[in-house]
Amino acid sequence: MGAVEILEPFELHFADLLLLSCSSPAVSPPPETERLESVSGGVMAALGPSGPGLLCVTGVPAVPALRRALLPLAQKLALLDGAERARILKSHGLGSDVPLKNPDRTVSSFAKQLKYMGHPTLPWTSNLPEHGYDNGNLSKENAIEDEQELRDPGFEQLGNTFNLLGSCMMEVGLQVARLCDRKTGGQELESSLLDSGTAKGRLIHYHSKLDNLIIREPKGRSNGSSRRPTASHTAFPQEFGILTTLSPGTELQRETKSSDILNVSRTSLADLWQQWHYDYGIFTVLTAPMFLMAYDVNGPHHISGSNECSPPDGHTCLQLFDNVRDRILMVKAPPESFIVQVGESADILSKGKLRSTLHSVIRPGLGDLCRETFVVFLQPAWDKILCISNNSVASTRQEVSTPTEAICGDHDEEKESKSGRQGEIVRAVPPLCSRLRDGMTFAEFSRETTRQYYGGGGTQSRR
Repeated sequence: MGAVEILEPFELHFADLLLLSCSSPAVSPPPETERLESVSGGVMAALGPSGPGLLCVTGVPAVPALRRALLPLAQKLALLDGAERARILKSHGLGSDVPLKNPDRTVSSFAKQLKYMGHPTLPWTSNLPEHGYDNGNLSKENAIEDEQELRDPGFEQLGNTFNLLGSCMMEVGLQVARLCDRKTGGQELESSLLDSGTAKGRLIHYHSKLDNLIIREPKGRSNGSSRRPTASHTAFPQEFGILTTLSPGTELQRETKSSDILNVSRTSLADLWQQWHYDYGIFTVLTAPMFLMAYDVNGPHHISGSNECSPPDGHTCLQLFDNVRDRILMVKAPPESFIVQVGESADILSKGKLRSTLHSVIRPGLGDLCRETFVVFLQPAWDKILCISNNSVASTRQEVSTPTEAICGDHDEEKESKSGRQGEIVRAVPPLCSRLRDGMTFAEFSRETTRQYYGGGGTQSRR
């Protein structure tokens, strides 16, 4: 198995994305035209058949404040008493798509369907200026000045912040779809998203090992039992990486060596927060994750809060598998950026001109570290017909040799020929040709994909 390598994705500034996707682009001086052409070429190289299938969008107005307000709430929700959490989620129109009663779950997810509404209050919906944006001023002029309105100790702003950040991400996805349509000569990506009318937002907490100990605590003790030790005697076990008592507001920085995370990525699939898979929609838009480390002032395993800390070795813990070069790529992204990944439906609708991304989320060997992110899945309408006849996607995917694309009828032999970690990854991902038939609707493709991954007898049904 090849070594793990760092991937710093192509960075697309939001101001450039607006200019490149504008329906009536302004006439620019030749140097600016050449620069924008170079940028659009970089986008297609990143998302195309020879690229990693993802990029970063930076400089989106209001995102830093919204991200800092929303992401910490994922951990708070995950550790709440079940009845209280259900009450809060219902009051904000959220649900969950994972079994929250399972104390050994590795993730907690809080989900909601978001609608394409055309939000006139979003800062980039006004007309583009004649000669383009100033990249620096765009963010400053439209930033949320009073972040305190979003920063509250409870959940009063949960639904509002969820919707606002989700709207920003949907808009970014639409702009990327429009740009890709123009560069590929297709017309289906943007129209398929708009025909769908909705996207799924998920606020995700990736559990630390400490979180699961807290969840398994007897209910009486976790809600403030008087039997708790005092703060002065509080210390986490060494296995959790915290050897001394921490107090609220403590400045916490964890220095992590490259080997701490790179060695973990070579271990069993059981060490993953999220198993290897392809997203099957058009685009997945993610916030760069936030990493939190717990502190406790009331006794072992009784969490009182958490501090944001630096990512392990600066990485997002998102990793890609490049089967052509037999290597794992660890994604490193700016903290306030959006990561845009290509899904299998975009691969199909673009006739192979975009490349879907095989990815997983690694769990670093730090028991007290958790990961927070917000994800929006952009997909076509459920009745969208997926046509693969005379479609270059099959041949393109065979050239790329991604693990799911073994030739139909030979994929079992392909799987058996692999060994070690590469073989584990191949066996964990059902081939596209076994999940997709010509003329399927997206709903049928979605159901079959979910069944083959997670249904009875699915490749990840016991994971």
